[in-house]
Amino acid sequence: MSEPSEFNNTQESSSFHKAGRGAMAGVKLAAAVGGNLVVASGVTMTLIFGMVLVLCLAVTLIIDSSNPAQGLAIALGVTLLFNTAAFFLSPWIMDLTQQWLYHTRWVDMTELESKSPETAAVIARVCAEKQLKQPRLGIIDDQNPTAFTYGSLRNSARLVVSEGLFTYLDDDEIATVYAHELGHIVHWDFAVMTVASTLVQITYLIYNFARRLGRSGGEKAKDAAQTVALVAYIFYLVGTYLLLYLSRTREYFADHFAAETTGNPNALSRALVKIAYGLVEEGKRSKEPSVVMEGTRALGIYDHKAAASTGTAYRIAAAPDQIGRVFSWDIFNPWGWWMELNSTHPLTGKRVRALSTYAEQLGLEVEFDMARTVREGNQLNKGKLYGNFILDLGFYSAPSIGFFAGLVMGLFLSPAGSSLGFIAVPLIGLGIGILIKTLVSYPNYGNAPATDVLTLMSDPYASPLRGKPAQLQGDLIGRGDAGYAFGSDLQLQDRTGLMFLHYCSRFGPIGNFLFGMKKAKSLIGMQVDTVGWFRRGVAPWMDLIELRSDSGTVVNSYHRFWSFLVSGGLMLLGVFLLLR
Repeated sequence: MSEPSEFNNTQESSSFHKAGRGAMAGVKLAAAVGGNLVVASGVTMTLIFGMVLVLCLAVTLIIDSSNPAQGLAIALGVTLLFNTAAFFLSPWIMDLTQQWLYHTRWVDMTELESKSPETAAVIARVCAEKQLKQPRLGIIDDQNPTAFTYGSLRNSARLVVSEGLFTYLDDDEIATVYAHELGHIVHWDFAVMTVASTLVQITYLIYNFARRLGRSGGEKAKDAAQTVALVAYIFYLVGTYLLLYLSRTREYFADHFAAETTGNPNALSRALVKIAYGLVEEGKRSKEPSVVMEGTRALGIYDHKAAASTGTAYRIAAAPDQIGRVFSWDIFNPWGWWMELNSTHPLTGKRVRALSTYAEQLGLEVEFDMARTVREGNQLNKGKLYGNFILDLGFYSAPSIGFFAGLVMGLFLSPAGSSLGFIAVPLIGLGIGILIKTLVSYPNYGNAPATDVLTLMSDPYASPLRGKPAQLQGDLIGRGDAGYAFGSDLQLQDRTGLMFLHYCSRFGPIGNFLFGMKKAKSLIGMQVDTVGWFRRGVAPWMDLIELRSDSGTVVNSYHRFWSFLVSGGLMLLGVFLLLR
Protein backbone atom coordinates (compact mmCIF):
# COMPACT_ATOMS: atom_id res chain seq x y z
CA MET A 1 0.00 0.00 0.00
CA SER A 2 1.00 3.55 -0.59
CA GLU A 3 2.20 5.56 2.39
CA PRO A 4 1.31 9.25 2.73
CA SER A 5 4.89 10.38 3.12
CA GLU A 6 5.97 8.43 0.07
CA PHE A 7 3.16 9.97 -1.98
CA ASN A 8 3.85 13.51 -0.80
CA ASN A 9 7.53 13.21 -1.68
CA THR A 10 6.57 12.08 -5.15
CA GLN A 11 4.29 15.06 -5.58
CA GLU A 12 6.83 17.54 -4.27
CA SER A 13 9.27 16.33 -6.89
CA SER A 14 6.66 16.93 -9.59
CA SER A 15 6.61 20.69 -8.74
CA PHE A 16 2.81 20.70 -8.96
CA HIS A 17 1.62 24.29 -8.55
CA LYS A 18 -1.26 25.05 -6.18
CA ALA A 19 -3.47 28.03 -6.85
CA GLY A 20 -5.08 30.10 -4.09
CA ARG A 21 -8.45 30.00 -2.38
CA GLY A 22 -11.15 32.52 -1.54
CA ALA A 23 -10.65 34.85 1.40
CA MET A 24 -14.11 33.94 2.69
CA ALA A 25 -16.13 30.74 2.63
CA GLY A 26 -19.84 30.78 1.83
CA VAL A 27 -19.71 33.34 -1.00
CA LYS A 28 -22.60 32.73 -3.39
CA LEU A 29 -21.53 31.52 -6.82
CA ALA A 30 -23.52 31.40 -10.05
CA ALA A 31 -23.85 27.78 -11.18
CA ALA A 32 -21.71 27.23 -14.28
CA VAL A 33 -23.61 24.20 -15.56
CA GLY A 34 -26.67 22.13 -14.86
CA GLY A 35 -29.34 24.86 -14.75
CA ASN A 36 -31.55 24.83 -11.67
CA LEU A 37 -31.33 21.74 -9.47
CA VAL A 38 -34.94 21.95 -8.28
CA VAL A 39 -36.18 22.40 -11.84
CA ALA A 40 -33.99 19.54 -13.11
CA SER A 41 -35.24 17.23 -10.35
CA GLY A 42 -38.85 18.33 -10.76
CA VAL A 43 -38.91 18.03 -14.54
CA THR A 44 -37.18 14.65 -14.51
CA MET A 45 -39.50 13.14 -11.90
CA THR A 46 -42.59 14.74 -13.48
CA LEU A 47 -41.72 13.21 -16.85
CA ILE A 48 -41.06 9.81 -15.30
CA PHE A 49 -44.24 10.03 -13.21
CA GLY A 50 -46.19 11.07 -16.30
CA MET A 51 -44.91 8.03 -18.20
CA VAL A 52 -45.94 5.78 -15.31
CA LEU A 53 -49.41 7.36 -15.19
CA VAL A 54 -49.94 6.96 -18.94
CA LEU A 55 -48.95 3.31 -18.74
CA CYS A 56 -51.22 2.66 -15.77
CA LEU A 57 -54.14 4.24 -17.61
CA ALA A 58 -53.26 2.25 -20.73
CA VAL A 59 -53.25 -1.00 -18.83
CA THR A 60 -56.41 -0.35 -16.85
CA LEU A 61 -58.51 1.35 -19.54
CA ILE A 62 -57.29 0.02 -22.90
CA ILE A 63 -56.79 -3.67 -22.28
CA ASP A 64 -60.13 -5.41 -22.60
CA SER A 65 -60.00 -7.49 -19.42
CA SER A 66 -61.06 -7.20 -15.79
CA ASN A 67 -58.32 -9.31 -14.19
CA PRO A 68 -55.20 -7.50 -15.54
CA ALA A 69 -56.09 -4.25 -13.73
CA GLN A 70 -56.48 -6.06 -10.43
CA GLY A 71 -53.21 -7.93 -10.92
CA LEU A 72 -51.40 -4.76 -11.89
CA ALA A 73 -52.82 -2.89 -8.90
CA ILE A 74 -51.50 -5.59 -6.58
CA ALA A 75 -48.10 -5.58 -8.31
CA LEU A 76 -47.84 -1.78 -8.11
CA GLY A 77 -48.90 -1.82 -4.48
CA VAL A 78 -46.24 -4.38 -3.62
CA THR A 79 -43.63 -2.39 -5.56
CA LEU A 80 -44.47 0.87 -3.81
CA LEU A 81 -44.65 -0.83 -0.39
CA PHE A 82 -41.30 -2.55 -0.93
CA ASN A 83 -39.59 0.63 -2.12
CA THR A 84 -41.07 2.69 0.71
CA ALA A 85 -39.84 0.16 3.26
CA ALA A 86 -36.46 -0.04 1.54
CA PHE A 87 -36.23 3.75 1.53
CA PHE A 88 -36.64 4.08 5.27
CA LEU A 89 -34.75 0.90 6.21
CA SER A 90 -31.92 1.40 3.71
CA PRO A 91 -29.53 3.21 6.11
CA TRP A 92 -29.50 0.28 8.50
CA ILE A 93 -29.37 -2.29 5.69
CA MET A 94 -26.45 -0.40 4.16
CA ASP A 95 -24.75 -0.23 7.57
CA LEU A 96 -24.83 -4.02 7.78
CA THR A 97 -23.61 -4.33 4.19
CA GLN A 98 -20.82 -1.86 4.85
CA GLN A 99 -19.68 -3.78 7.89
CA TRP A 100 -19.84 -7.14 6.15
CA LEU A 101 -18.26 -6.23 2.81
CA TYR A 102 -15.96 -3.32 3.62
CA HIS A 103 -15.44 -3.50 7.41
CA THR A 104 -16.43 0.14 7.78
CA ARG A 105 -15.16 1.74 10.98
CA TRP A 106 -17.36 4.44 12.49
CA VAL A 107 -15.44 7.39 13.89
CA ASP A 108 -16.16 10.55 15.88
CA MET A 109 -15.23 14.12 15.07
CA THR A 110 -12.17 13.98 17.31
CA GLU A 111 -10.55 11.26 15.21
CA LEU A 112 -11.57 12.95 11.96
CA GLU A 113 -10.13 16.24 13.19
CA SER A 114 -6.80 14.54 13.85
CA LYS A 115 -6.76 13.36 10.23
CA SER A 116 -8.09 16.54 8.61
CA PRO A 117 -8.67 19.63 10.79
CA GLU A 118 -10.28 21.65 8.02
CA THR A 119 -12.77 18.87 7.30
CA ALA A 120 -13.97 18.88 10.90
CA ALA A 121 -14.43 22.65 10.73
CA VAL A 122 -16.38 22.43 7.44
CA ILE A 123 -18.74 19.74 8.80
CA ALA A 124 -19.41 21.76 11.97
CA ARG A 125 -20.10 24.94 10.01
CA VAL A 126 -22.38 23.32 7.41
CA CYS A 127 -24.39 21.44 10.03
CA ALA A 128 -24.88 24.65 12.02
CA GLU A 129 -25.83 26.79 9.02
CA LYS A 130 -28.18 24.21 7.47
CA GLN A 131 -29.63 23.03 10.81
CA LEU A 132 -28.41 19.57 9.94
CA LYS A 133 -27.64 16.76 12.32
CA GLN A 134 -24.03 15.65 11.99
CA PRO A 135 -23.96 12.65 9.63
CA ARG A 136 -22.59 9.37 10.88
CA LEU A 137 -18.95 9.27 9.78
CA GLY A 138 -17.30 6.11 8.49
CA ILE A 139 -13.85 5.15 7.21
CA ILE A 140 -13.08 2.05 5.10
CA ASP A 141 -9.59 0.57 5.29
CA ASP A 142 -8.94 0.67 1.55
CA GLN A 143 -6.27 2.73 -0.17
CA ASN A 144 -8.40 3.43 -3.26
CA PRO A 145 -9.54 7.03 -2.61
CA THR A 146 -13.31 7.47 -2.63
CA ALA A 147 -16.19 9.04 -0.71
CA PHE A 148 -19.95 8.50 -0.75
CA THR A 149 -23.15 9.28 1.12
CA TYR A 150 -26.29 7.26 1.74
CA GLY A 151 -29.42 7.43 3.88
CA SER A 152 -33.14 8.18 3.68
CA LEU A 153 -33.56 11.48 5.53
CA ARG A 154 -31.10 14.35 5.91
CA ASN A 155 -30.70 13.72 9.63
CA SER A 156 -30.05 10.00 9.24
CA ALA A 157 -27.37 10.29 6.55
CA ARG A 158 -24.05 8.43 6.56
CA LEU A 159 -20.88 9.88 5.06
CA VAL A 160 -18.22 7.29 4.36
CA VAL A 161 -14.71 7.70 2.92
CA SER A 162 -11.82 5.34 2.30
CA GLU A 163 -8.44 5.59 4.01
CA GLY A 164 -6.93 6.31 0.59
CA LEU A 165 -8.55 9.74 0.65
CA PHE A 166 -6.23 10.75 3.51
CA THR A 167 -3.26 9.12 1.77
CA TYR A 168 -3.50 10.88 -1.57
CA LEU A 169 -5.14 14.22 -0.72
CA ASP A 170 -4.03 17.23 1.33
CA ASP A 171 -6.12 18.70 4.14
CA ASP A 172 -7.90 21.36 2.07
CA GLU A 173 -8.63 18.83 -0.70
CA ILE A 174 -10.13 16.36 1.77
CA ALA A 175 -12.34 19.14 3.13
CA THR A 176 -13.75 19.89 -0.33
CA VAL A 177 -14.56 16.20 -0.87
CA TYR A 178 -16.46 16.09 2.41
CA ALA A 179 -18.20 19.34 1.44
CA HIS A 180 -19.23 17.73 -1.87
CA GLU A 181 -20.79 14.81 0.01
CA LEU A 182 -22.49 17.21 2.44
CA GLY A 183 -23.98 18.87 -0.64
CA HIS A 184 -25.67 15.59 -1.54
CA ILE A 185 -27.18 15.48 1.96
CA VAL A 186 -28.33 19.12 1.95
CA HIS A 187 -29.92 18.69 -1.49
CA TRP A 188 -31.76 15.48 -0.47
CA ASP A 189 -30.07 13.65 -3.33
CA PHE A 190 -30.49 10.12 -1.96
CA ALA A 191 -34.24 10.72 -1.42
CA VAL A 192 -34.80 12.20 -4.88
CA MET A 193 -32.86 9.43 -6.60
CA THR A 194 -34.76 6.76 -4.64
CA VAL A 195 -38.16 8.15 -5.70
CA ALA A 196 -37.05 8.57 -9.32
CA SER A 197 -35.61 5.03 -9.37
CA THR A 198 -38.89 3.65 -8.02
CA LEU A 199 -40.84 5.30 -10.84
CA VAL A 200 -38.47 3.82 -13.43
CA GLN A 201 -38.88 0.40 -11.81
CA ILE A 202 -42.66 0.74 -12.19
CA THR A 203 -42.35 1.36 -15.94
CA TYR A 204 -40.39 -1.87 -16.26
CA LEU A 205 -42.95 -3.69 -14.12
CA ILE A 206 -45.74 -2.52 -16.44
CA TYR A 207 -43.72 -3.59 -19.48
CA ASN A 208 -43.19 -7.06 -18.06
CA PHE A 209 -46.84 -7.33 -17.01
CA ALA A 210 -48.22 -6.24 -20.40
CA ARG A 211 -45.78 -8.50 -22.27
CA ARG A 212 -47.03 -11.53 -20.37
CA LEU A 213 -50.63 -10.45 -20.85
CA GLY A 214 -50.05 -10.23 -24.60
CA ARG A 215 -49.47 -13.99 -24.70
CA SER A 216 -53.04 -14.82 -23.69
CA GLY A 217 -56.58 -13.57 -24.19
CA GLY A 218 -58.39 -12.47 -27.30
CA GLU A 219 -56.79 -10.97 -30.38
CA LYS A 220 -57.89 -7.45 -29.46
CA ALA A 221 -56.50 -7.78 -25.95
CA LYS A 222 -53.26 -9.26 -27.29
CA ASP A 223 -52.71 -6.40 -29.72
CA ALA A 224 -53.45 -3.80 -27.05
CA ALA A 225 -51.18 -5.50 -24.51
CA GLN A 226 -48.31 -5.77 -26.97
CA THR A 227 -48.67 -2.07 -27.80
CA VAL A 228 -48.63 -1.17 -24.10
CA ALA A 229 -45.57 -3.39 -23.57
CA LEU A 230 -43.71 -1.66 -26.38
CA VAL A 231 -44.59 1.82 -25.08
CA ALA A 232 -43.71 0.78 -21.51
CA TYR A 233 -40.29 -0.45 -22.58
CA ILE A 234 -39.62 2.78 -24.48
CA PHE A 235 -40.65 4.73 -21.37
CA TYR A 236 -38.37 2.52 -19.27
CA LEU A 237 -35.39 3.32 -21.51
CA VAL A 238 -36.22 7.03 -21.53
CA GLY A 239 -36.69 6.98 -17.76
CA THR A 240 -33.33 5.28 -17.28
CA TYR A 241 -31.54 7.98 -19.24
CA LEU A 242 -33.47 10.70 -17.39
CA LEU A 243 -32.30 9.10 -14.15
CA LEU A 244 -28.68 9.13 -15.33
CA TYR A 245 -29.07 12.77 -16.39
CA LEU A 246 -30.44 13.64 -12.95
CA SER A 247 -27.53 11.84 -11.29
CA ARG A 248 -24.99 13.81 -13.35
CA THR A 249 -26.79 17.07 -12.63
CA ARG A 250 -26.69 16.41 -8.89
CA GLU A 251 -22.94 15.79 -9.07
CA TYR A 252 -22.49 19.22 -10.64
CA PHE A 253 -24.51 20.85 -7.88
CA ALA A 254 -22.64 18.97 -5.16
CA ASP A 255 -19.43 20.37 -6.69
CA HIS A 256 -21.02 23.83 -6.67
CA PHE A 257 -22.00 23.44 -3.00
CA ALA A 258 -18.45 22.42 -2.11
CA ALA A 259 -16.99 25.41 -3.96
CA GLU A 260 -19.35 27.79 -2.14
CA THR A 261 -18.95 26.20 1.27
CA THR A 262 -15.15 26.10 1.29
CA GLY A 263 -14.38 29.01 -1.03
CA ASN A 264 -11.83 26.66 -2.54
CA PRO A 265 -12.96 25.31 -5.94
CA ASN A 266 -9.33 24.84 -6.95
CA ALA A 267 -8.84 22.29 -4.18
CA LEU A 268 -11.81 20.23 -5.41
CA SER A 269 -10.44 20.32 -8.97
CA ARG A 270 -7.13 19.11 -7.61
CA ALA A 271 -8.89 16.48 -5.48
CA LEU A 272 -10.73 15.00 -8.47
CA VAL A 273 -7.48 14.69 -10.42
CA LYS A 274 -5.56 13.25 -7.47
CA ILE A 275 -8.35 10.76 -6.74
CA ALA A 276 -8.00 9.55 -10.34
CA TYR A 277 -4.24 9.33 -9.84
CA GLY A 278 -4.70 7.35 -6.62
CA LEU A 279 -7.08 4.91 -8.29
CA VAL A 280 -4.57 4.29 -11.07
CA GLU A 281 -1.68 3.83 -8.62
CA GLU A 282 -3.63 1.44 -6.40
CA GLY A 283 -4.84 -0.46 -9.45
CA LYS A 284 -1.21 -1.06 -10.43
CA ARG A 285 -0.34 -2.45 -6.99
CA SER A 286 -3.43 -4.56 -6.41
CA LYS A 287 -3.61 -8.23 -7.29
CA GLU A 288 -7.39 -8.18 -6.92
CA PRO A 289 -9.97 -5.58 -7.95
CA SER A 290 -11.16 -3.34 -5.13
CA VAL A 291 -14.47 -4.57 -3.74
CA VAL A 292 -15.10 -1.06 -2.46
CA MET A 293 -14.70 0.60 -5.86
CA GLU A 294 -16.80 -1.98 -7.68
CA GLY A 295 -19.54 -1.91 -5.05
CA THR A 296 -19.79 1.87 -4.69
CA ARG A 297 -19.24 2.97 -8.29
CA ALA A 298 -22.57 4.76 -8.63
CA LEU A 299 -22.37 6.27 -5.11
CA GLY A 300 -18.77 7.48 -5.13
CA ILE A 301 -17.50 10.97 -5.91
CA TYR A 302 -15.60 9.63 -8.93
CA ASP A 303 -16.32 6.87 -11.46
CA HIS A 304 -13.21 4.71 -11.17
CA LYS A 305 -13.71 3.38 -14.71
CA ALA A 306 -12.87 6.87 -15.99
CA ALA A 307 -9.71 7.29 -13.89
CA ALA A 308 -7.13 6.11 -16.42
CA SER A 309 -7.01 9.26 -18.54
CA THR A 310 -6.86 11.85 -15.77
CA GLY A 311 -4.74 9.74 -13.44
CA THR A 312 -2.05 8.97 -15.97
CA ALA A 313 -1.81 12.62 -16.99
CA TYR A 314 -1.34 13.69 -13.38
CA ARG A 315 1.56 11.28 -12.91
CA ILE A 316 3.84 13.59 -14.89
CA ALA A 317 1.91 16.86 -14.73
CA ALA A 318 4.66 19.27 -13.70
CA ALA A 319 2.45 21.86 -15.43
CA PRO A 320 -1.38 21.69 -15.15
CA ASP A 321 -1.80 22.60 -18.84
CA GLN A 322 -0.80 19.02 -19.66
CA ILE A 323 -3.88 17.81 -17.80
CA GLY A 324 -5.93 20.46 -19.58
CA ARG A 325 -4.97 19.02 -22.95
CA VAL A 326 -6.22 15.61 -21.85
CA PHE A 327 -9.49 17.23 -20.76
CA SER A 328 -10.08 18.71 -24.22
CA TRP A 329 -11.44 15.33 -25.36
CA ASP A 330 -13.99 15.34 -22.51
CA ILE A 331 -15.19 18.82 -23.39
CA PHE A 332 -15.15 18.93 -27.19
CA ASN A 333 -15.25 15.44 -28.65
CA PRO A 334 -18.86 14.32 -29.44
CA TRP A 335 -17.89 10.79 -28.40
CA GLY A 336 -17.39 12.12 -24.88
CA TRP A 337 -20.97 13.41 -24.79
CA TRP A 338 -22.24 10.14 -26.28
CA MET A 339 -20.49 7.98 -23.69
CA GLU A 340 -21.46 10.28 -20.84
CA LEU A 341 -25.11 9.46 -21.55
CA ASN A 342 -24.59 6.06 -19.92
CA SER A 343 -22.72 7.39 -16.89
CA THR A 344 -23.88 8.44 -13.43
CA HIS A 345 -21.02 11.00 -13.28
CA PRO A 346 -20.08 13.84 -15.63
CA LEU A 347 -16.76 13.54 -17.43
CA THR A 348 -13.93 14.92 -15.29
CA GLY A 349 -12.98 17.62 -17.77
CA LYS A 350 -16.46 19.13 -17.60
CA ARG A 351 -16.46 19.13 -13.80
CA VAL A 352 -13.04 20.79 -13.66
CA ARG A 353 -14.16 23.35 -16.23
CA ALA A 354 -17.15 24.28 -14.03
CA LEU A 355 -14.95 24.50 -10.92
CA SER A 356 -12.51 26.72 -12.79
CA THR A 357 -15.43 29.06 -13.55
CA TYR A 358 -16.18 29.27 -9.82
CA ALA A 359 -12.53 30.11 -9.13
CA GLU A 360 -12.74 32.93 -11.67
CA GLN A 361 -15.91 34.26 -9.98
CA LEU A 362 -13.94 34.42 -6.71
CA GLY A 363 -11.15 36.30 -8.46
CA LEU A 364 -8.69 33.45 -7.94
CA GLU A 365 -5.86 32.15 -10.04
CA VAL A 366 -7.18 29.01 -11.72
CA GLU A 367 -5.57 25.70 -10.79
CA PHE A 368 -6.01 24.15 -14.25
CA ASP A 369 -6.06 26.68 -17.04
CA MET A 370 -9.32 25.50 -18.56
CA ALA A 371 -9.79 28.86 -20.26
CA ARG A 372 -6.71 28.04 -22.32
CA THR A 373 -8.07 24.56 -22.97
CA VAL A 374 -11.36 26.07 -24.12
CA ARG A 375 -9.57 28.60 -26.34
CA GLU A 376 -7.54 25.83 -27.93
CA GLY A 377 -10.68 23.74 -28.25
CA ASN A 378 -12.51 26.52 -30.02
CA GLN A 379 -9.78 26.44 -32.67
CA LEU A 380 -10.44 22.76 -33.38
CA ASN A 381 -11.90 21.79 -36.72
CA LYS A 382 -15.57 21.34 -35.77
CA GLY A 383 -16.35 19.89 -39.16
CA LYS A 384 -13.76 17.19 -38.57
CA LEU A 385 -14.94 16.54 -35.00
CA TYR A 386 -18.63 16.18 -35.80
CA GLY A 387 -18.15 14.85 -39.30
CA ASN A 388 -15.94 12.04 -38.02
CA PHE A 389 -18.42 11.32 -35.24
CA ILE A 390 -21.36 10.98 -37.64
CA LEU A 391 -19.28 8.86 -40.01
CA ASP A 392 -18.12 6.71 -37.09
CA LEU A 393 -21.71 6.08 -36.04
CA GLY A 394 -22.43 5.01 -39.61
CA PHE A 395 -19.41 2.73 -39.75
CA TYR A 396 -20.24 1.33 -36.31
CA SER A 397 -23.71 0.44 -37.62
CA ALA A 398 -22.42 -0.88 -40.95
CA PRO A 399 -23.03 -4.58 -40.11
CA SER A 400 -26.66 -3.87 -39.11
CA ILE A 401 -27.21 -1.62 -42.12
CA GLY A 402 -25.76 -4.26 -44.42
CA PHE A 403 -27.92 -6.98 -42.89
CA PHE A 404 -31.21 -5.05 -43.14
CA ALA A 405 -30.35 -3.80 -46.63
CA GLY A 406 -29.81 -7.45 -47.57
CA LEU A 407 -33.22 -8.36 -46.16
CA VAL A 408 -34.89 -5.75 -48.36
CA MET A 409 -32.92 -6.82 -51.44
CA GLY A 410 -33.65 -10.47 -50.68
CA LEU A 411 -37.37 -9.82 -50.90
CA PHE A 412 -36.98 -8.65 -54.50
CA LEU A 413 -34.18 -10.97 -55.65
CA SER A 414 -35.45 -14.26 -54.24
CA PRO A 415 -37.19 -16.51 -56.79
CA ALA A 416 -40.84 -17.23 -56.02
CA GLY A 417 -41.14 -20.01 -53.44
CA SER A 418 -37.42 -19.95 -52.57
CA SER A 419 -36.15 -18.82 -49.20
CA LEU A 420 -32.43 -19.24 -49.95
CA GLY A 421 -32.08 -15.79 -51.51
CA PHE A 422 -33.88 -14.23 -48.57
CA ILE A 423 -31.26 -15.81 -46.29
CA ALA A 424 -28.22 -15.43 -48.55
CA VAL A 425 -28.42 -11.73 -49.40
CA PRO A 426 -28.62 -10.56 -45.75
CA LEU A 427 -25.57 -12.73 -44.99
CA ILE A 428 -23.65 -11.07 -47.81
CA GLY A 429 -24.79 -7.64 -46.60
CA LEU A 430 -23.72 -8.44 -43.04
CA GLY A 431 -20.31 -9.63 -44.27
CA ILE A 432 -19.80 -6.45 -46.32
CA GLY A 433 -20.80 -4.33 -43.33
CA ILE A 434 -18.31 -6.09 -41.05
CA LEU A 435 -15.60 -5.67 -43.70
CA ILE A 436 -16.25 -1.92 -43.97
CA LYS A 437 -16.22 -1.51 -40.19
CA THR A 438 -12.99 -3.52 -39.99
CA LEU A 439 -11.19 -1.42 -42.59
CA VAL A 440 -12.09 1.74 -40.66
CA SER A 441 -11.35 0.30 -37.22
CA TYR A 442 -8.04 -1.31 -38.19
CA PRO A 443 -6.31 0.85 -40.82
CA ASN A 444 -2.85 0.19 -42.27
CA TYR A 445 -0.20 0.32 -39.54
CA GLY A 446 2.92 0.13 -41.68
CA ASN A 447 3.98 3.70 -40.81
CA ALA A 448 2.75 3.76 -37.22
CA PRO A 449 4.60 6.65 -35.50
CA ALA A 450 6.52 6.26 -32.25
CA THR A 451 4.75 8.27 -29.55
CA ASP A 452 3.83 8.24 -25.83
CA VAL A 453 0.66 7.75 -23.80
CA LEU A 454 0.12 11.42 -22.94
CA THR A 455 0.40 12.51 -26.58
CA LEU A 456 -2.18 9.93 -27.62
CA MET A 457 -4.58 10.95 -24.86
CA SER A 458 -4.15 14.64 -25.73
CA ASP A 459 -5.62 14.07 -29.20
CA PRO A 460 -9.09 15.71 -29.14
CA TYR A 461 -10.08 13.90 -32.36
CA ALA A 462 -9.48 10.39 -30.95
CA SER A 463 -12.28 7.88 -31.44
CA PRO A 464 -13.33 4.57 -29.85
CA LEU A 465 -13.99 3.18 -33.35
CA ARG A 466 -11.43 4.71 -35.68
CA GLY A 467 -8.13 3.09 -34.63
CA LYS A 468 -5.00 5.24 -34.70
CA PRO A 469 -1.79 3.27 -35.48
CA ALA A 470 0.91 3.95 -32.88
CA GLN A 471 4.12 2.57 -31.40
CA LEU A 472 4.65 2.68 -27.63
CA GLN A 473 7.64 1.70 -25.55
CA GLY A 474 7.38 1.04 -21.82
CA ASP A 475 7.15 -1.53 -19.04
CA LEU A 476 4.44 -4.13 -18.64
CA ILE A 477 3.28 -3.61 -15.05
CA GLY A 478 0.34 -6.01 -14.81
CA ARG A 479 -2.78 -7.44 -16.35
CA GLY A 480 -5.52 -5.29 -17.79
CA ASP A 481 -7.93 -6.77 -15.24
CA ALA A 482 -5.98 -6.93 -12.01
CA GLY A 483 -8.43 -9.37 -10.44
CA TYR A 484 -8.53 -11.97 -13.23
CA ALA A 485 -5.72 -14.50 -12.90
CA PHE A 486 -6.10 -15.68 -16.52
CA GLY A 487 -6.67 -12.28 -18.14
CA SER A 488 -4.98 -11.85 -21.52
CA ASP A 489 -4.98 -8.03 -21.54
CA LEU A 490 -1.97 -6.15 -20.17
CA GLN A 491 -1.05 -2.73 -18.77
CA LEU A 492 1.83 -0.78 -20.27
CA GLN A 493 3.40 2.16 -18.48
CA ASP A 494 5.73 4.64 -20.14
CA ARG A 495 7.23 7.84 -18.73
CA THR A 496 3.97 9.74 -19.34
CA GLY A 497 1.18 7.39 -18.33
CA LEU A 498 -0.65 4.10 -18.47
CA MET A 499 -2.22 2.28 -21.43
CA PHE A 500 -4.29 -0.90 -21.53
CA LEU A 501 -3.21 -3.38 -24.23
CA HIS A 502 -6.02 -5.52 -25.60
CA TYR A 503 -4.78 -8.91 -26.88
CA CYS A 504 -6.57 -11.18 -29.36
CA SER A 505 -5.35 -14.71 -30.13
CA ARG A 506 -5.64 -16.27 -33.59
CA PHE A 507 -7.44 -19.15 -31.81
CA GLY A 508 -10.17 -16.94 -30.37
CA PRO A 509 -11.37 -17.00 -26.73
CA ILE A 510 -9.64 -20.32 -26.02
CA GLY A 511 -6.35 -18.87 -27.25
CA ASN A 512 -6.90 -15.74 -25.12
CA PHE A 513 -7.44 -17.92 -22.05
CA LEU A 514 -4.33 -20.00 -22.72
CA PHE A 515 -2.25 -16.86 -23.30
CA GLY A 516 -3.49 -15.39 -20.04
CA MET A 517 -2.83 -18.64 -18.19
CA LYS A 518 0.64 -19.47 -19.57
CA LYS A 519 2.26 -16.47 -21.20
CA ALA A 520 0.97 -13.19 -19.77
CA LYS A 521 2.46 -13.61 -16.29
CA SER A 522 5.96 -14.23 -17.68
CA LEU A 523 5.82 -10.93 -19.61
CA ILE A 524 4.94 -8.73 -16.63
CA GLY A 525 7.94 -6.67 -15.53
CA MET A 526 9.57 -6.65 -18.97
CA GLN A 527 10.36 -3.60 -21.07
CA VAL A 528 8.56 -3.89 -24.39
CA ASP A 529 8.05 -2.23 -27.77
CA THR A 530 4.47 -2.41 -28.98
CA VAL A 531 2.52 -1.59 -32.13
CA GLY A 532 -1.25 -1.27 -32.08
CA TRP A 533 -4.37 0.78 -32.78
CA PHE A 534 -5.06 3.43 -30.15
CA ARG A 535 -8.67 4.15 -29.19
CA ARG A 536 -10.16 6.66 -26.79
CA GLY A 537 -13.35 6.20 -24.84
CA VAL A 538 -14.02 7.01 -21.20
CA ALA A 539 -10.81 5.02 -20.73
CA PRO A 540 -8.04 4.75 -23.37
CA TRP A 541 -6.77 1.47 -24.74
CA MET A 542 -4.75 0.03 -27.61
CA ASP A 543 -5.69 -3.03 -29.66
CA LEU A 544 -2.39 -4.85 -29.80
CA ILE A 545 -0.77 -5.87 -33.12
CA GLU A 546 2.73 -6.86 -32.01
CA LEU A 547 4.73 -6.85 -28.78
CA ARG A 548 8.50 -7.36 -28.54
CA SER A 549 10.12 -7.74 -25.13
CA ASP A 550 13.68 -6.82 -24.17
CA SER A 551 14.43 -10.54 -23.89
CA GLY A 552 13.48 -11.19 -27.52
CA THR A 553 9.98 -12.57 -26.96
CA VAL A 554 7.55 -11.69 -29.73
CA VAL A 555 3.76 -11.74 -29.25
CA ASN A 556 1.40 -11.22 -32.18
CA SER A 557 -2.24 -10.25 -31.81
CA TYR A 558 -4.95 -10.87 -34.40
CA HIS A 559 -7.86 -8.42 -34.08
CA ARG A 560 -8.08 -7.69 -37.78
CA PHE A 561 -7.61 -11.36 -38.73
CA TRP A 562 -10.80 -12.43 -36.95
CA SER A 563 -12.85 -9.61 -38.41
CA PHE A 564 -11.69 -10.46 -41.94
CA LEU A 565 -12.34 -14.16 -41.30
CA VAL A 566 -15.91 -13.59 -40.11
CA SER A 567 -16.79 -11.12 -42.87
CA GLY A 568 -15.25 -13.31 -45.58
CA GLY A 569 -16.97 -16.43 -44.25
CA LEU A 570 -20.39 -14.75 -44.22
CA MET A 571 -19.99 -13.46 -47.78
CA LEU A 572 -18.82 -16.85 -49.09
CA LEU A 573 -21.70 -18.61 -47.36
CA GLY A 574 -24.16 -16.13 -48.86
CA VAL A 575 -22.74 -16.57 -52.37
CA PHE A 576 -22.82 -20.36 -51.96
CA LEU A 577 -26.51 -20.27 -51.00
CA LEU A 578 -27.34 -18.00 -53.94
CA LEU A 579 -25.65 -20.32 -56.43
CA ARG A 580 -27.46 -23.42 -55.21
